[in-house]
Amino acid sequence: MILLFTGDGKGKTTAAIGQMARVAGRGKAALMVQFIKGPWVAGEDDFARSLGPQFEIRKMGLGFVGILGDTLPIAAHRAAARLALDAFIREERSGKWHLIVLDEVNVAVSLGLVTAAEVLAAIRDFPEDRILVLTGRAAPREFIDAADLVTEMKEIKHPFREGKGAVPTVEF
Repeated sequence: MILLFTGDGKGKTTAAIGQMARVAGRGKAALMVQFIKGPWVAGEDDFARSLGPQFEIRKMGLGFVGILGDTLPIAAHRAAARLALDAFIREERSGKWHLIVLDEVNVAVSLGLVTAAEVLAAIRDFPEDRILVLTGRAAPREFIDAADLVTEMKEIKHPFREGKGAVPTVEF
């Protein structure tokens, strides 16, 4: 089953982590492969480590691309996204995980770090008895069509619009 969380509102990664918790609560393994989020430590990272090897978050991105002080060449971000997609392929084939999240994969596609066709080829044979979650703003139409369940988060109001920065335990 493929779930897609998209939209300009907050909560896509949080919803995916909630889905991971549900799977872990049933005694099954859950993995999140992050395509954009970089080396900073977020609350969910410590939480995931506390749950052991059946609940894992792998930060494979290099951080936000072209914003918030990012000075890395786009080629570095593309290489990181390719490694993330390769990691997904390897882990999917391992059969270890009941659920795999491709966090911010929609953004990676919209920024040209990987193509929608590459992602679709990678997920084409994902077993129907397991769960795949795709997250990020601006989901490509091909992902929406491929998904079994699509949820759009819509921003109504956000403190960022009033010039307030990210808040630990709310944003990360």
